[in-house]
Amino acid sequence: MKKVTLITTGGTIASKEIKAGLLDSGAISGSELASLCELPAGYELKIIDIMQRPSMHIDFDAMNLIRQAIETELQDETVDGIVVTHGTDSLEETAYFLDITVNDHRPIVVTGSQRSPAEVGTDVFSNLKNSIYAACSPLLHDIGVVVVFNERIYSAKYVKKVHASNLQGFESFGYGYLGIIDNDVVSIYQKPVRKEHFRLVTDLPRVEIIKCYTGCDGLFVQAAIDAGVKGIVLEGVGRGQVTPMMVESIQKAIDEKITLIMTTSAEEGKVYPAYGYKGSAYDLQVRGVILGEDYDSKKARIKLAVLLASKEEVSREDFTY
Repeated sequence: MKKVTLITTGGTIASKEIKAGLLDSGAISGSELASLCELPAGYELKIIDIMQRPSMHIDFDAMNLIRQAIETELQDETVDGIVVTHGTDSLEETAYFLDITVNDHRPIVVTGSQRSPAEVGTDVFSNLKNSIYAACSPLLHDIGVVVVFNERIYSAKYVKKVHASNLQGFESFGYGYLGIIDNDVVSIYQKPVRKEHFRLVTDLPRVEIIKCYTGCDGLFVQAAIDAGVKGIVLEGVGRGQVTPMMVESIQKAIDEKITLIMTTSAEEGKVYPAYGYKGSAYDLQVRGVILGEDYDSKKARIKLAVLLASKEEVSREDFTY
């Protein structure tokens, strides 16, 4: 008998229609959701309802509650794996947060759905069933947190939501998926070569993302400074460029001892000091901005917040591999 803990947090996967065309996200409890599904035989399912929230009502406090629930369940050595159901809009952020804060060899699977349980062609039941299979598979040991969606298994670090409504809602551009679940059989074709874990010693600080675009100035960087943020993730373009009008406020943030990470809005590739002009990745790196390799801005924000809550100083090496 395989033993799985199902931790529910709300989202479309647990939604009900309140009137034509509108859903109440997170209206269904974990027990009710499980009762609607034809769960695999030979699996013992423990259900824990942590919260019933829409995806964008999840914040750092909610992520921490999920982490704590997982760590409590993993104290039981008879548990084979964990499944977390979650709204899709912020699923990738929670999955990556759990990936770098929970340290256990057993599978932790995050899943959700693009359609509600009552909709025609819903993906609720297949995603949940496949996630249970994945959570019990020895092939997923020591991989870290994964996302299971539409029969595919993705690494938490690179997965992102790429479609607002299609059942194939998630991808990992440039890296692909780790494996599949086909006819209830889990297959893995590649594994991450590095696993990171950080122990939180303080509360997660405020870290903001600021997107760069033609003609933008330092307005939002200054607003972040005034708000007392501890970190800023710059989503630059290409190899990691911003406009020259942003540089003065970026320098001010550096002088204020705010940690800044540069990322790129490109779907693939790394930020790199390829140019020497004002506002280039090289110029910003010399000033003290950390180049964030191939992290997208959301994952860089999660990692920076976790780093700031787990150590005294963040360095370039923390974003280099």
